[in-house]
Order: sequence, then C-alpha cells, then structure tokens
Amino acid sequence: MFDQWQTDFLQYLRFEKRYSHHTITAYKKDLEQFLEYFTAQFGKPNVQEVSHFHIRSWLAATKDDKAKERTINRKLSSLNSFYKYLLKKEAVEKNPVKQLHAMRLPERLPAYMKETETDLMLEELQFDEGFKGATDRMICELLYQTGMRRNELLQLKEKDIEWSLKQVRILGKGNKERLVPVSPMLLETIKEYIQAKKKLLEKHDKDHLLVLENGEPLYAGYIYRIVKKYIGETGTTLSKKSPHLLRHSFATHLLNNGANIQAIKDLLGHSSLAATQVYTHNNIDKLKEIHKTNHPRG
Repeated sequence: MFDQWQTDFLQYLRFEKRYSHHTITAYKKDLEQFLEYFTAQFGKPNVQEVSHFHIRSWLAATKDDKAKERTINRKLSSLNSFYKYLLKKEAVEKNPVKQLHAMRLPERLPAYMKETETDLMLEELQFDEGFKGATDRMICELLYQTGMRRNELLQLKEKDIEWSLKQVRILGKGNKERLVPVSPMLLETIKEYIQAKKKLLEKHDKDHLLVLENGEPLYAGYIYRIVKKYIGETGTTLSKKSPHLLRHSFATHLLNNGANIQAIKDLLGHSSLAATQVYTHNNIDKLKEIHKTNHPRG
C-alpha cells in the first residue's frame, strides 16, 4: 500500500540519508497531500497504479489553490524522490514523475543587507545584558561571519571549533562537512561564551555550542525571532528579516570585496557553482550603479 511505502521511505531518509528533521517533515507533508488528493479523487491508491496523469491533476489543483511555482516544484521533487526509492526497492517498474517537467521559476535575486547595516548590528546595537544577550549576539555573529544556515547553527557543537586552525567545522546538507575560517576576534568571543556557559550551568551542554539560559539547546523559532529583532533595529528597508538574509549578506559582501566565486561556493557549502552564481547578479547591479554615478557618460 501507498502509506506503508511512504513510511518506509521516510525512515530511509532519516536513517540512511540522514536528512534533517525539517527536510523529512517537508517530504512527509507533500506525500500526505498527494495521498489525500488521490484518495478523494480516485480512491485508495497502490503505488503501481499512480500515473503521470494523476500527478499532473494534483499539481493543477495545487496551482488552483494559489501555490507558487517554487512550492509546486518542491512537491514534484518530493514525489520524484519517493518513486526513485520505489524503483530501487523494485516496488514499481517505472517512475511516473519522469514524464512531467518542473515549472519555470521567475528570476529572484537574493536580498542582502548593506555593509553599513551589518556593521551597525554587530558593533553598535545594544544586546541584552547577561548570558541571554551573549547568546543572541553569538547567533548574529556566527550567521553573518560564517554564512551558515539556521539548521547548521542549531547543530553546531563545541568540538566543531577548530581553535588552532581558526576555523569552524559546519555540518551541511547531505551530511557534508566544510571548514569556514573565522577571525581571531570571533574565536575569542566564542571562548568567552563557553566560559560564561560553564559558570551559569552546573552541567553545561558541551554538545551544543549555543544554549538557552536554562541549558536547553536553541530551537529554530528562537533564532528567527532574535535575528528578525536585531536586523529590524538597523533600520533596513528590507521586508524579509530572516537568518537566511545574513547568509545572503555574507556571500554578497565577500563577492563585492573581491572574493573568488568558487571560494564562496565552498564557504556556503553549495553542491554546484550554479547555486552560487546568483550572487553575481547583485554584483553586476552594484557595478552598474558605480558606473552610472562615477563615469562622465554614465
């Protein structure tokens, strides 16, 4: 039955592929929505009975519900991964998703903060007193200075700080590790934070680098709330104030200051250069503005 294979697939993603909880939850939601639609329209499905016509019908209904192209493509990708797994297990003879094409996405350039805004946030804004304020500052510092993702920050451990190499070891998507250099000043701040954690907590959590005042690990909502608060206090006009904005700012500021695109790819943990090249569009826009402002015939 479909639902049993779905359970097996999610277990496979968790224990063999070692995907994050967030990613598995997204797959689960997409598959459940497809199963619910198919059952309502055609009856309880068997994995062999699903055709590309059924999937196209589901996607069309999803689009009618005002889902965006990126969301529809993600749902299609989830079903494609599921059927790849079924092929591997010889539960089906073909993948019905192969006859469908992803929707073309509108070009969307990553937003980023100005360097003056990140400087203001990290050098002039007042964080709360005590351990909470130190944790909040570390969140903003690490996200901007390393370009790591929110989930990567949640997984960061004390042992991931390579003190002698002046680097941070980051566990990224697909369990791929990368080393990102950090400044001596940030290392000193991390060292002071760990010492403060030891003083505050009798049995301090060595597993997670950043923790709450009660010793519990951080959670995604807390990081989002803190980042939104302090980005907002810089006075930026950007509408979306999220942890990923600091990652975009990290990459764009590196590129604007002459960093090699391949090096930025490695620092971000992108699997392909194409994912990183989106930042070059922002760089080109900046060059156009410089030309327009400074060239006699701009």
